[in-house]
Amino acid sequence: MLTDFGKILIFIILAIVFVIITLLISKLIRPNRPTFEKQKVYECGENPEGSPWVKFNIRFYVVALIFIIFDVEVVLLFPWALIYKEYGIYGFAVGLIFLLILGLGMAYEWRKGDLEWARPQPKPPKLSDILNRNSETLNSN
Repeated sequence: MLTDFGKILIFIILAIVFVIITLLISKLIRPNRPTFEKQKVYECGENPEGSPWVKFNIRFYVVALIFIIFDVEVVLLFPWALIYKEYGIYGFAVGLIFLLILGLGMAYEWRKGDLEWARPQPKPPKLSDILNRNSETLNSN
């Protein structure tokens, strides 16, 4: 007699064996005729130009992650908007707290400058400004 866990283990083992056998059979019966055209990188019908290892601006990833985070959180508002009346003031307060946290996160990202596409470049201090500050400090003492 097998327990439920034993049945699950047998199912997992059979699934792994099935995948391995399927891959081996497909490798044995498939035709193998590589050509120059088949070995080229496919770029939607365009001929590839340059190296595929191009450095992208990290801003693409940051903006995409921020979009996904806030998009998922906004999607969570739809079920809340449909049922918050059933929970009365408690449901309304939970939704307001969620919106407050969402707003604070957006304000933080805005203040941090992550929503700006082109960040202003930091200006390094000039030697003359440092010397002027030091002389003003010495003169005031």
